[in-house]
Amino acid sequence: MSTGRPRPMRITIIDDHALFAESVSLTLEAEGYAVRRIDLTDEHTTLATVLATALRSAPRVILLDLDLGRVGDGMRLITPLAAAGIAVVVVTGSGESARRGECLRRGAKAVLVKTCPLHEVVATVRRARDGLPLMNAQERGSLIELALHDRDEVRDIRTRLDRLTRREMEVLGALMRGAPVREIARDSVVSEATVRTQVKSILAKMEMSSQLAAVGAAYKVGWHPPQG
Repeated sequence: MSTGRPRPMRITIIDDHALFAESVSLTLEAEGYAVRRIDLTDEHTTLATVLATALRSAPRVILLDLDLGRVGDGMRLITPLAAAGIAVVVVTGSGESARRGECLRRGAKAVLVKTCPLHEVVATVRRARDGLPLMNAQERGSLIELALHDRDEVRDIRTRLDRLTRREMEVLGALMRGAPVREIARDSVVSEATVRTQVKSILAKMEMSSQLAAVGAAYKVGWHPPQG
């Protein structure tokens, strides 16, 4: 016989930080929500199994961390979860604005940093329950704009890196390892003047003013020198 009481809203937590996830879970359960935490400790757990488990639990809201340790990058889960009609709230330790904007661009309803007060997480879940926007529209738009700008910058840097010759790529790789010009010259059995010329060419093609800027740009886009 039905009691007439509405069922508690389902929330699923995907986070490998056990203490944080437990604190959030206990707080939300005290608020009357039905909370499930997905176990990420099993060695056979993958992003695919996490996604399948999350979809089977049919939550209204998912609280998702981005850094899931051995399991992988939680950002890859946002789009399929959002496509299933789930309100994805990213709760991350990263304060990088462009990354937060990318989460929103992929379909997350809100992005919170883990340093925020716990009551802010609860308030966000409450807004989801009440069908209200989970983020200020202006803040959301600004973060997405930053993400798009970052994507354009990454694409531009990769285009410049493609201009490098194989030898210039090898020199840039050595600079990324922290090798000075003298060491690069010695290992390559060429003069320091030759290496300095190669470095100048790298900076010109990458449109960078210093070795540090070139190395930073390469790291930003996850570039690696050719092997072998």
